[in-house]
Amino acid sequence: MGISQYIKVIGRGKDGARAITREQATDLFGQVLDGGVTDLETGAFCLAMRIKGETPEEMAGFLDAAHARLQRVPDNGLTTVVLPSYNGARKLPVLTPLLAMLLARHGVPVLVHGTATEDKRVFASSVFAELGIAPSHGVPSLAAGGLAFAPTEVLSPGLKRLLDVRRAVGLRNPAHSLVKLMNPCAGRAFIVSSYTHPEYALSMAATFALIGAHAMLLRGTEGEPVADARRIPQMAVFHDGAAHTVQPAQEGPLVSLPELPATVDAASTARYIRAVLDGALPVPTPIALQVEHILREMQRQPALETTLAQEVTTP
Repeated sequence: MGISQYIKVIGRGKDGARAITREQATDLFGQVLDGGVTDLETGAFCLAMRIKGETPEEMAGFLDAAHARLQRVPDNGLTTVVLPSYNGARKLPVLTPLLAMLLARHGVPVLVHGTATEDKRVFASSVFAELGIAPSHGVPSLAAGGLAFAPTEVLSPGLKRLLDVRRAVGLRNPAHSLVKLMNPCAGRAFIVSSYTHPEYALSMAATFALIGAHAMLLRGTEGEPVADARRIPQMAVFHDGAAHTVQPAQEGPLVSLPELPATVDAASTARYIRAVLDGALPVPTPIALQVEHILREMQRQPALETTLAQEVTTP
């Protein structure tokens, strides 16, 4: 079929481009994920959307297409916390594995998914490897307290191919936002999503509202879904798409800083995480608060209510 008819609409530059409908976006993105279009068309789509930007309706359509093709994590009768990890560490250690392991300790099933999107950053997969947690080679099945890291290609080879386009053209594309919004679970999930720039907070919130998401949105550490260990960010939770703020942002100058690794390499980050988990170092306050808010959301699940009720104040 091809997607040239859509590129003609979205590819007319900043002022001339027009949005497409949710149904059209579903068709377009489905063809891209299925590999049914040429590399030239894929590149044109990526560049056109980078210039135009996605509307919430378009992103909802892209999600519809992705969800229809995902290898879904089986329904375990619980709400799985999903941590999309795609940004990695540049200046600060990537502490997404710490967040995941703290949550799993409280009996929450946790799925981390991601892939390396740049060559010069340290990604959660490398930290997990240092901690002895290997990536899943197939779609994981999670019980209460289970933790798995699923590479993107396990869930969707098409999404992995689209994310890799960045290595060729040097620019992000809709897949980089989509992976932070998607639900890879066949059952209930609580998506913990993050943004790097304020404009993405608005567009991501609008998409969550449109699709009726159950999610948390915060400005994470360099785009990772874990709170910055140095300063408490605002945290918003979405129930069926309706947002409310559960944690205001910390105001004013910082009076103290947590003890963090001096370097961001995987081995140093893993040693720090082990020290926190062993109690030799405290959990940074912003991350402790994030864990608390997530656990409160998990209390909505009857199966976890008893075990979490006593733990929610001690993340």
